[in-house]
Amino acid sequence: MGSSKKDSNFLVQGSILAAASIISRIIGLVYRLPMTDIIGDTGNNYYSCAFEIYNIMLIISSYSLPLAVSKLVSAAMAKKRSKQAYQILKGSLLFAILAGAAVALIVYFGAEFFTSALQTPLSVFALKILAPVLIVVAILGVLRGFFQGLGTMMPSAVSQIIEQIVNAIVSVWAAYVLFQYGSKIGEVLGDPEKYGAAYGAAGGTLGTNLGAVSALLFLLFVFFVYMRVFKRRMKKERNVQVDGFWYTMHILIITIIPVLLSSTIYNISGIIDQGLFKNIAVLQGYSVDQIDVWWGVFSGKYKVLINVPISIASAMAASSVPALSASYSAGDQDGVCRQINAAIRFIMVIAMPCCVGLAVLAKPIFMLLFPGTMETLDLATSMMVVGAIAVVFYSISTLSNGLLQGIDRLKVPVKNAAIALVAHVIVLIGLMLFFRINIYAVVIANAFFAFLVCVLNSISIARHTGYRQEIKKTFIIPIICSGIMGVITYFAYNGLYTLYKNNIISLVIAFLLAVVAYAITLLLFKGLSESEIRRFPKGYLIVKIAKKLHLL
Repeated sequence: MGSSKKDSNFLVQGSILAAASIISRIIGLVYRLPMTDIIGDTGNNYYSCAFEIYNIMLIISSYSLPLAVSKLVSAAMAKKRSKQAYQILKGSLLFAILAGAAVALIVYFGAEFFTSALQTPLSVFALKILAPVLIVVAILGVLRGFFQGLGTMMPSAVSQIIEQIVNAIVSVWAAYVLFQYGSKIGEVLGDPEKYGAAYGAAGGTLGTNLGAVSALLFLLFVFFVYMRVFKRRMKKERNVQVDGFWYTMHILIITIIPVLLSSTIYNISGIIDQGLFKNIAVLQGYSVDQIDVWWGVFSGKYKVLINVPISIASAMAASSVPALSASYSAGDQDGVCRQINAAIRFIMVIAMPCCVGLAVLAKPIFMLLFPGTMETLDLATSMMVVGAIAVVFYSISTLSNGLLQGIDRLKVPVKNAAIALVAHVIVLIGLMLFFRINIYAVVIANAFFAFLVCVLNSISIARHTGYRQEIKKTFIIPIICSGIMGVITYFAYNGLYTLYKNNIISLVIAFLLAVVAYAITLLLFKGLSESEIRRFPKGYLIVKIAKKLHLL
């Protein structure tokens, strides 16, 4: 009974963070629509270039902090050591401020060098605006990790939504204002289109700054309110030994570094892809304008859309680390395997239909979301059809990284990601040089990278935990159900569109049919048992409805 409650809480907390991540991604997707209309595909190229550099610097400075802090705090709290958890928090904040400030200075003063190296010098304005936010996000990450380590995802979830709402409002407004300003400068310099797009992209990054500040202010408010309760808990621990501050810093750093290396290698593929693709494409004789449009569609449409379902895996990984760390520290091998199984099953039930749905409905989705750039509709659609499978591979690989870190195998994801990265680069270069498939080489190589990480991480999880992956209910049934859903969705949309010639109505009805078709087939094929459904959020209500419909 106790283990069932733990699993349920683990899934509920993961679902809270997943729901917030999805809402945040949807908000992010929604504001990118008017912003894309303002700055265009070329502006998206400048925007994404700045963000690729920013993301790498963020990873180097503080991306690993939430995971590392939540892991250490959850381990301390499992042993009833609140004072130690507070010591970890203080050390983490010091690390965040120093690392964030150092990297922010590097980004600001090295902006011209970084953007020129990626053949996108006009991204310099957007990158310089992003530099200060590295300090804010570092502190924000520590506070989120602290609350996650305490077993609650709610502060992180709410702060994410606040961050994205402010980001959305400011980004669109600032993109519009600075686009107009940049166009005027461009008229003087002889290229109003490019300078308008570059300054508009810089306006888009301003929203990131103010969004992060808003989220930090919210978390600081929650933190100071909660500290009254936390300090009372610490006072009760009179005879509990607390490690010295510098020893705590040492433990924190040796925990952060492997997670940092893993995250860096895992995420650096984006900036490597951009550098390789743009430089090779120039050598192959493609025009700079054409390359900018290709990359703008890839980063501003394809990647933005597939990142929505992948965010669920990121949330589940974040929620799984504290729970796994507690079970692993307690020597509960069964609990470890049970949580791994629950997380992977949950991800596959979500990721597979998302993959099929995006591939089948790619064109109508892009028609709805990006009406201002219809000239690249076919390019975006074909990218999604070719690369939708990356949703599944990135979801599993992201989750498995978190699972390995949760069982103290911090170096394993580093090694696996490094092997996959080397193979990924070879595949990308080979596809571009020998097959000359331009941007599709990046789409295929990205999916291959995530697939290889999945395979290597799965082998490592089995080796270190004794976990044996169940195949039929985890993979085969979701694949079959998603396939049936895909066929129904395809014919539903095309039939409705032929009759009514209305994309929105056809898409909405086809989407609703897809959800119903997948849910019914999943239950009919026994993809989820009653006990498993009950462990999901609102699981008892889902079971009640399913029984009334004779699906259970």
